[in-house]
Amino acid sequence: MPVRHLFTTPLYQEQIGQPELIAELEESVRALAEDDIAGKRWSREHRYRGYTSYASLDDLPIRDPAFADLKRLLDRHVARFAEACAMDLGGRRLKLDSLWVNLLKPGGGHSGHIHPHSVVSGTVYVAVPEGAGGLKLEDPRLARFMAAPPRRPDAPESLATFVEVNPEPGTILLWESWLRHEVMPHAGKGERISVSFNYRW
Repeated sequence: MPVRHLFTTPLYQEQIGQPELIAELEESVRALAEDDIAGKRWSREHRYRGYTSYASLDDLPIRDPAFADLKRLLDRHVARFAEACAMDLGGRRLKLDSLWVNLLKPGGGHSGHIHPHSVVSGTVYVAVPEGAGGLKLEDPRLARFMAAPPRRPDAPESLATFVEVNPEPGTILLWESWLRHEVMPHAGKGERISVSFNYRW
């Protein structure tokens, strides 16, 4: 068929393959959720259903060896993703700009958003109870579809308007930071734990 598919939106999905690190991260996140008074206050004031260190702690890889180990892994995965995206970095590497933890209770989610001022964003999943909700990614052209009809339910993933990824513990997802995404509501039991981050050039 004489159809070419242009303007690909890449998503990197891999298992980090270190269950002992995932267990250490879970322990660290649960400790932070108990001890980080500023983070608990911010989460409460912003009606975040659970706990996030997003607005309270900006030094986790220095503060905790588990996050330092994670950063070393992330650096390698992000470098691979940048290469797969054919990014011309001018001989430089992308650098970790921010890293925060999320402990989401049932009923919690995060509405659609992007990560301004970053190049690559991502999440490592630490605990994912059944029904916890996945990461929903949006076709970046959606605002320009105008009078276009919707896609059929059997459309290939490359043509879908939305794609939901349902990760497992140990999954790392990377995407370019301009890609709009949302955390679907946690409809399961227990706590969904993840570590999110941004890389800049």
